[in-house]
Amino acid sequence: ASQPAGAAPPTTTAPGGGAGRGGQMAGASKKKSETPPDTSKLPKPGPNPTLTLPSAERRTLSNGLEVLVVRHSELPIVNFNLVVKMGAAGDPAGQAGLASLTADMLDEGTKTRSSLEISDQLADIGSFMGVSAGWDSSTANMLTLKRHLDRALDIYSDVLLNPAFPDKELARLRDQRMTGFRQRRDDPNQIANIVYSGLLYGKEHPYGRALTGDEASLGAITGADVRKFYETFYRPNNATLIVVGDTTADEIAPKLEKAFGKWEKAHVPAVDVSAAPVQRDKPALYIVDRPGSAQSVIYAGHVGVPRSNPDYFPLLVMNNLLGGGFVSRINLNLREDKGYTYGARSVFDFRRGSGPFTAIAPVQTAVTKESVIELMKELRGVRGEIPVTPQELEYAKQAIIRGFPRTFETPSQIADRLETVVTYGLPDTYFNSYIERVQAVTLEDVNRVANQYLRPDRMAVVIVGDRAKIEQGLRSLDDLGEHITFLDIEGRPAASGGSGSGGGSR
Repeated sequence: ASQPAGAAPPTTTAPGGGAGRGGQMAGASKKKSETPPDTSKLPKPGPNPTLTLPSAERRTLSNGLEVLVVRHSELPIVNFNLVVKMGAAGDPAGQAGLASLTADMLDEGTKTRSSLEISDQLADIGSFMGVSAGWDSSTANMLTLKRHLDRALDIYSDVLLNPAFPDKELARLRDQRMTGFRQRRDDPNQIANIVYSGLLYGKEHPYGRALTGDEASLGAITGADVRKFYETFYRPNNATLIVVGDTTADEIAPKLEKAFGKWEKAHVPAVDVSAAPVQRDKPALYIVDRPGSAQSVIYAGHVGVPRSNPDYFPLLVMNNLLGGGFVSRINLNLREDKGYTYGARSVFDFRRGSGPFTAIAPVQTAVTKESVIELMKELRGVRGEIPVTPQELEYAKQAIIRGFPRTFETPSQIADRLETVVTYGLPDTYFNSYIERVQAVTLEDVNRVANQYLRPDRMAVVIVGDRAKIEQGLRSLDDLGEHITFLDIEGRPAASGGSGSGGGSR
């Protein structure tokens, strides 16, 4: 998911009359037309779009590497996504960021090519390659013109099968990341995200640590650690190669056998992400002090559900009307009606294990208390205090349905979608019935999952902002204000004096 809106110059004004990032004061009046528009004259929408996806052909190489091929011949290009079924969830304790660093190091040199040679040779044939790691998988993607397919595959397979992990490049990437971590200290959105994750899961759980690590964990990672992670998880029997473009399985399989056939399979240990997160029996409020901050960044929520949850589609629709779209309840309230924020949202982060549910709102400092009140009101409201209407439900479903086909327009988009299939073990035809399954969600489904999976009475609420200006108002909040815990930017108890490095509760 995209990061929430950050701070902006105080003169910014949000569209629709609401205050922008640090913009107009809360409660600023907005012009309203005396006569409401006649919506009966709006154009009527057409029927739901239909989407027929090309079938995926499967092959298995001699070493066990699964290959998924989709023909897309509109342009003479071919896209490759190698999906390794392990990401940051596999980071050992004390080495958060190892999966991410390993991915970044892959294209920094092989046994026969330097990082510059890899870059230059790909540029010579107009090809692109990138490697990244998420929570549940690591992905190496390459896009190339078909006429350069053989040369591109030679470079691509060399990077994936023969990484050298040179010490010089590791030191350079470490320095870059250290700089980024220092910059992160000044980003309230990233501070809130890191502190929030730690509170939900605890630092011992993989999801309780930052995906890219921190200064301490990065400093502890050696070249040997990177090599060990690669040799443990980057195996053909723990990966799937997705190929989308102007080719067929029969055409590409022999080329892939030549390029990847010598990649040796091995035992891959399982990683357990089902460990119990931190349990709460009541809501809790945490403040991270940032003196002088023009905004307060609010994160509110709790542990959600895994991607395999059978209520995925009802949850998708319910969250879309709650905070997943521009005209969702949370955004319409905090931005359009109150003018507290440039944008507020909510998201279920579906992972192999139970990922977090989070409502996010960067708001003006002066209305921090009011923003928490309205945010919690919407989280309770969707559970029945403000009943979901049939019209609201239909709009939420149509927003998903009508935006769905455009996510399959290019080979890269199709490959990205198939990554979900590979990572979470879904059927190859999963997306063929996606629209129908969204349309099948009923009002009863939405009410049921809202009450089952949203628990405002057990949420952690993290606020990164100017304590001197927000504490008094927050203490007046029912349920939340009686006991406030103060944390530093790393999520540790802060001194009672209340500075950015300070803490405890009082």
